[in-house]
Amino acid sequence: MARTRSTKPSTAASATDSDSTKSKSTITLVSHTGEAPKVFILPSKATPDARIVTLPNPRSSQPSRYLACPETGIYEFTKLATPKSVPRSWLIEAVPNSNGTNTNNQGAGPSAQVTMASELFVATAIDPLFLVLPALADAKASKGSNEFKRLFLSSDDHLDKLPQENSHLSEIMRWGTTRRLIESRMGAVCDTIEAGDEAMFRLNEKKLLDVVFQKAKRMSESGLPPSMEDKFVKKVLQAPMMHRVVRTGESQLSGNNTDSTSSTPQTESATSQSTESTTETSDTSVSQASTAATSVADEPAEENFASSLQASPEVVEQQRLKVAFEFICSSYVAPLLADNLQKSFSGTGGLKDFSLLNDYMASLEKLRSETMAVRAQDYGRKRNQDELDDEARLEKKRKMEEEKKKKASESRGVRDLKKVNTSGMKKLSHFFQKK
Repeated sequence: MARTRSTKPSTAASATDSDSTKSKSTITLVSHTGEAPKVFILPSKATPDARIVTLPNPRSSQPSRYLACPETGIYEFTKLATPKSVPRSWLIEAVPNSNGTNTNNQGAGPSAQVTMASELFVATAIDPLFLVLPALADAKASKGSNEFKRLFLSSDDHLDKLPQENSHLSEIMRWGTTRRLIESRMGAVCDTIEAGDEAMFRLNEKKLLDVVFQKAKRMSESGLPPSMEDKFVKKVLQAPMMHRVVRTGESQLSGNNTDSTSSTPQTESATSQSTESTTETSDTSVSQASTAATSVADEPAEENFASSLQASPEVVEQQRLKVAFEFICSSYVAPLLADNLQKSFSGTGGLKDFSLLNDYMASLEKLRSETMAVRAQDYGRKRNQDELDDEARLEKKRKMEEEKKKKASESRGVRDLKKVNTSGMKKLSHFFQKK
């Protein structure tokens, strides 16, 4: 029978065409060349006039990026990134403008792009005081070989001491609100005098210490980040753990022994019992004691790990405050000035009394040294015991090898004679005894 080819369109082909039509995305992925775009999270209260500017870093004086808003102040960027071993990416969609076109000039339709840089930059408020603090601390005049004295200078004279290369500080100082904000923060840590219509500023380290202390106090009271709390507070104050092995039935056994050894008055009838009853009583008491001992030996031992030294809430609070103060100094204050602030804060006769924390740390250091000494002694004892065990094992092995060699050197006749039953037979020496 002849075969004929169907003229109807294939249902599979028609289904494929319909699926391809439906699977078309309404968003077009746009290829990007050059540096990958970055994702920023800006504060909602920042105005549209806010700009990303370059200012000297207060700690290193290196150019860094900040967000400056004419109305709300200055913000620093905190970088959040995942480990390199965990790949991440961003899918960024372009928002159409009011005229119907998107930011990538790809027409009225929405578009998106994928960036392989998974970093996230969050803008958080920074005190402008730290940005001008290096200039305030550097305003010194030589009065002798080793003696310096700070001078009263205007705000512009102070700011001129900051690095001017790649800096937009002069531009943002033209904003009236920003200038007033910076000068008000300078006045919080400076002694001021009026010279005509202009205010003159000179850094006062006591005022600066009080300002940083108040910031550290608020930071510690509101709670440190979990990573800082765990690394710089809990681990620093944690005492060595002591290992104890306790058997659950030990107390019951000691109680039984106390009852059995206690003396009780004996009556005449009790002492006049027969020997048989006395023997049975003693056997019963022995069996009970053995049963109690066996039960205690069979019970599993409980291992307890307890800390021999516990930090009080006051000590934890002082450590948290000290960590917050050191974090602010190490992040926003120049190294030389930060050292002076820390000495004035926690040193002898400082602003804050850390006697409880210092006493606890001294006790903790002593306990750690003792623990290390005990561990070293236990390690040495264990090592000596292991050496003795090794020597006994080698001696046993040597004797077994000697026995094997001795057996291998024996003849067949000697081995057969050893198998003979000599029970009831007199020894050869019996016949040579003196009569």
